[in-house]
Amino acid sequence: QVQLVESGGGLVQPGGSLRLSCEASGSAFSIYAMGWFRQTPGKQRELVATITSGGSADYADSVKGRFTISRDDAKNTVYLQMNSLKPEDTAVYYCNVRYYSSTYYSTVVTWGQGIQVTVSS
Repeated sequence: QVQLVESGGGLVQPGGSLRLSCEASGSAFSIYAMGWFRQTPGKQRELVATITSGGSADYADSVKGRFTISRDDAKNTVYLQMNSLKPEDTAVYYCNVRYYSSTYYSTVVTWGQGIQVTVSS
């Protein structure tokens, strides 16, 4: 199985920056794609950004031009660089990984525990 460890959240002022990291660890797996979702109270979880093993990235319209997603294949880690942060970016951010498990001979989707990002007004 694969476990995810998220880091880099916290409190910043509007216009500030944060970098989120998510490292996948385990055995007998190959990652297809990694990404970030976010959720605020009373709202459904929404896509922020994803990146495939081939390096193709997609972003929510609300973060285009401000956020950048990237991968470090040697570390099985995905990063989300968040610049020009706005109060509406405040949310719990969840790492998401889609991978192939050679143990179970199937594709698996797993989630991190979530990390708080707060942008003060």
